[in-house]
Amino acid sequence: MASHPPGASDELSSRLASLGRRLGEREAGHRSDIDRARAEAEKVRAQVETALGAFHRAAADAGAPHLRIALGDVQTDEKHLRSVEFDVSRGQHRGIVICKSKGEVTFVGPFRVGKAEGPCRKVAFEARAERDAALAEFLERFLEEAATP
Repeated sequence: MASHPPGASDELSSRLASLGRRLGEREAGHRSDIDRARAEAEKVRAQVETALGAFHRAAADAGAPHLRIALGDVQTDEKHLRSVEFDVSRGQHRGIVICKSKGEVTFVGPFRVGKAEGPCRKVAFEARAERDAALAEFLERFLEEAATP
């Protein structure tokens, strides 16, 4: 077992605590915009959850209960610290919904994991009709690709 010099762990903890304070203070000003993005993502995710439930029931009723799509949880975006995301996936097929703190929703994909992401479509939070239409088109494209052998 490796030994550490006395106080080395305390020094590291102190340095990281200092960094945490500096970064936390820098990011604190973005909190309300990030909270707004998270609330928007939760609303869109709830729409997707309801729609996927209808899709799963219809597919099962038509004789294809194996057409199952996974819906991810809302989390901090993998690329942008001030955005949140959730995904839909089946196997290597993936689509991502990103809600950005600047007030815009981006629909990424569908795409295959390991391949280039895209296409992307951006819509302002306030453009509800456009967002709902973009969401429907995004999910339809994703489901078509994810259900194609």
